Amino acid sequence: MKKHLLVIEDDPIMRLGMSHFLTYQGYKLTVCADGGEGLDAVARGGFELIITDLKLPLHDGFEILERARAVAPAAGVIIITAYADVKSAVHAIKSGAFDYIAKPFSNEELLITVERFFNFQKLEEEVTILKEALRDKTGFDEIAGESPAMRVVFDRISVVAGTDVPVLILGESGTGKELVANAVHRMSKRSAKPFIKINCAAIPDTLFESELFGYEKGAFTGAAETRKGKLEFADGGSIFFDEIGDIPLSLQPRLLRVLEDGMITRLGGNVPIRVSVRGIYATSKDLREAIASGTFREDLFYRINVVPISIPPLRDRREDIPCLIDYFLKHFKERYDRPELTMSRSAYEALLSFNYVGNVRELKHAVERAVVLSKNSATIECVHLPEEIAGKMISGPCARKNLSLEESVRCFEKHRILTALNETHGKKIDAARKLGISRKVLWKKIKEYRIE
Repeated sequence: MKKHLLVIEDDPIMRLGMSHFLTYQGYKLTVCADGGEGLDAVARGGFELIITDLKLPLHDGFEILERARAVAPAAGVIIITAYADVKSAVHAIKSGAFDYIAKPFSNEELLITVERFFNFQKLEEEVTILKEALRDKTGFDEIAGESPAMRVVFDRISVVAGTDVPVLILGESGTGKELVANAVHRMSKRSAKPFIKINCAAIPDTLFESELFGYEKGAFTGAAETRKGKLEFADGGSIFFDEIGDIPLSLQPRLLRVLEDGMITRLGGNVPIRVSVRGIYATSKDLREAIASGTFREDLFYRINVVPISIPPLRDRREDIPCLIDYFLKHFKERYDRPELTMSRSAYEALLSFNYVGNVRELKHAVERAVVLSKNSATIECVHLPEEIAGKMISGPCARKNLSLEESVRCFEKHRILTALNETHGKKIDAARKLGISRKVLWKKIKEYRIE
């Protein structure tokens, strides 16, 4: 389909010349002789590119540009100007024009500028498509889980991410509430804009208001300069209130007003500032109990609890533990450059059987610790796990309390090598395969531990 161009030029010779040349190049042309006709044509729409002289009868090129930005923001605008008005043309570009051409110009220069706009437009479309594809692909990358309960969470994220409704994420500490918040923002229409995070439990009550709303110079002792608040920094994007149940009660009415009318006022200021933010909230508390005890406002609760997402504790979805172990093991092997590292069956079973009070966070830290402490071994053993997880999986002389952690690890590693050699009747190739290491590494360990 031919690209439709609008040309607005009051000089009849130049207008006729551009019309013939661009039509010959395969473009569909609509031509106007003054600013009045041009504004009417822009209002009717249907143009992908507008080429307009800066100085026109009735209405100038700036008015054409302003109308085009309002009614057809996807259409490009190229300004034609005399050399003496280049400064004005540059101002037009800052106002949204794609480019300008200074008179006199050749047909080739005109064509290059037109084609450059359509190439740029094509690149923008491709980038948008790639961003959409990337967002769909990576939205859940940080969240591992295959249980029915987690599939419900994934479905809920997919449904609400593309909207602007507030989201309240509920779950015990360590279940991954922040990861869900990340996914909601990453899959939203605001993903290219800021994502500001606030830990409500970590900010002192005396600083909370200035952190959230910002302050003007001289608003209080020490306010040496004007500073934006988190809400202002998040304008156009999303803001994540982690542990919203810990926000000071005195600040809750002001936050509620911001959420309802989208206006903030800095401390010490009196000029309202409009902000557009998408609120994402998380808490490990029972907010209904907090309402009953008078520490959380009921009207604020109903304002943020539009779409709740509940993340079940790990003990209620134990079928996700194998998936999480594999996910974290792969992640930390890459981080610490341990591509050949494996995990013994006993260590794996210890991780599977543990009741994680700290939920996913506790499992993650346990795997990371094991990868770090197994630096002198090719296999993660129970001795590399936290004591409360390893439990009775470790016994015998290697578990003596008077041994340091490194001595216990070396003792256990030597014991595993001896066991593998006994089980394979001294066949080192088979023992190395059983231990998940190369024959070269096994020979090195035999020499290191002086195993006969």
